[in-house]
Amino acid sequence: QVQLVESGGGLVQAGGSLRLACVASGIIISINDMGWYRQAPGKQRELVAQILGVDSTNYADSVKGRFTISRDNAKNTVYLQMNSLKPEDTGVYSCNGVVRSVDGYGKYWGQGTQVTVSS
Repeated sequence: QVQLVESGGGLVQAGGSLRLACVASGIIISINDMGWYRQAPGKQRELVAQILGVDSTNYADSVKGRFTISRDNAKNTVYLQMNSLKPEDTGVYSCNGVVRSVDGYGKYWGQGTQVTVSS
């Protein structure tokens, strides 16, 4: 059974950095289009960054120039490098994407990891 598991969240001061990882576990053939989402308290979940195809990336305007999404296909892992963090970046960060396993293609969500940025 395929699972997406995030890690790397935590508490950081404004201006600091964190690197999130999302690992696909199971009998994985490939990870495909993947994205990172976040949900701040009292707000709707929003798309932060996505990586499509080989290396096409998109970012929310609020994180452009500060966040970088990348992937390591050999490790079935997608990363989100977050620099110059701001208090408004606080939220639960979840990964979502299409994974090809021995059972075929499916779209999955991780359980999320908390990021808290203090001012």
